[in-house]
Amino acid sequence: MMKIRSKFNDWLWQEDLNFLLTNRIPRITLTRFMGWWSKLEHPWIVKGSLAVWRWFTDLDLSESKHHQFVSVHACFTRELKPGLRPINTDADVMSSPCDAIVGACGEIRNGEVYQAKGFPYTLEALLSAPELLQRWPSQLEGGTFITLRLTSSMYHRFHAPCDAHLSHVTYISGDTWNVNPIALKRVQALFCKNERAVLQMTSRDGLPFLVVPVAAVLVASMRFHAVDVLLNLRYQGPNEIPCDARYAKGQEMGWFEHGSTILMFVPPGYALAQGVANGVRIRMGEALLRQSK
Repeated sequence: MMKIRSKFNDWLWQEDLNFLLTNRIPRITLTRFMGWWSKLEHPWIVKGSLAVWRWFTDLDLSESKHHQFVSVHACFTRELKPGLRPINTDADVMSSPCDAIVGACGEIRNGEVYQAKGFPYTLEALLSAPELLQRWPSQLEGGTFITLRLTSSMYHRFHAPCDAHLSHVTYISGDTWNVNPIALKRVQALFCKNERAVLQMTSRDGLPFLVVPVAAVLVASMRFHAVDVLLNLRYQGPNEIPCDARYAKGQEMGWFEHGSTILMFVPPGYALAQGVANGVRIRMGEALLRQSK
């Protein structure tokens, strides 16, 4: 059985086929369907869906606080057992806000960053809203960007990377392209096309930075504790949402309802922590960025 599964997944992960199956489909329709399906509370649906999920991924629920789920959605957004993600307490460190695989990362130059090698995009295109463009591209120039990709089987909640204040959320509706490495090497400025939210934050020491959760195919719902509505493709409310939320380092800020990507942008003064590089797996709470001396 394991050999059959391995061969099937090898076949499925052929780049051309994977891109076709996960992108050349009615993405938004399937994403809405998945949102409906995942909330169905029927034991046969939950059991069958989790079995399929395990077949295609490395889903491991041994760290989960609960092992029985009333819906697939409850499993997607599961909490972990207490103490499994210790937070780096070094005041000079910004910790990872989530479990993730590190994607493209590096210096912000001339307002340009990368989604994959050879595939740049601009902060102007990503932020798009006039209020954001007036302030952030110039403030972030010479700073650091980092891409954190959450796979579907990972822990989907995200947390504050430092003691911080969230002052504003800008919701930008968009498409639901897959955000896996195969798509990132084929679709120009993919993050600028997908649904996303821009979180304007300030550290306790006064450092401004951005956290940008980006939705993807089958996952176009984001929940923030500081916002009293679910942000998704059906959301028709204001795009500009003032906030006044304060977080301790490691405190939960919200969750995706499947798996996706978080982008972080920090002005000059911080650099990637030791060992953080493209392709490295990182856990929430581990050192992500370190203040430059």
